[in-house]
Amino acid sequence: MSIKENLENIKKELPKDVTLVAVSKTKPNEDILEAYDAGQRVFGENKVQEMTQKWEALPKDIEWHMIGHVQRNKVKYMAPFVRLIHGVDTLKLLKEIEKQAKKNNRVINCLLQIHIAKEETKFGMDKEEVHELLASESFKEMKHVKIVGLMGMATFTDNEERVKSEFEYLKQLFDTTKNEFPTSQKLDFTILSMGMSGDYKIAIECGSNMVRIGSSIFGARN
Repeated sequence: MSIKENLENIKKELPKDVTLVAVSKTKPNEDILEAYDAGQRVFGENKVQEMTQKWEALPKDIEWHMIGHVQRNKVKYMAPFVRLIHGVDTLKLLKEIEKQAKKNNRVINCLLQIHIAKEETKFGMDKEEVHELLASESFKEMKHVKIVGLMGMATFTDNEERVKSEFEYLKQLFDTTKNEFPTSQKLDFTILSMGMSGDYKIAIECGSNMVRIGSSIFGARN
């Protein structure tokens, strides 16, 4: 099946309020353009350098999302254009995003990444760390970042019950945090980014409104 057909099939299944991030990491520009020509505008990359090269070469109405782990020294390269950073997992990283966003005279939308998986290899914050960050003076002083929700990755397993319980936990944390911290210019919990090619249907059942799908659109990773 072509990229266009894959996209159409996935979009037919997605509820209207769910945003599809097409994960284009390692994929050539031709593949991204094929998806673009089929109407896809939101793409996700996990390496800043690769995303920056693609941003320079491809149509400017593409929304680029950084979905991978972010090294602080790379933030400056994507600060001029990135639309959403999914993987904010420390206050230090958020401070760097604030600094680089200010230099570019823009506000960068961010999601806080929550560690929900049983695997130690995954990055992310816990409930207490989220609370500390959002209540901190440092965050209150920021003017160039906006926290718009949470992101998490479930354990890579065939055990659907476990995946479901991890997603349910993240949805619960999303709801309680949203209720606890009032909406403001720098905080507006509207996005819950969870679910990838293997588990996005479970994620949507659990309340996700943004899914990150790569191999089901573009085929296996290169």
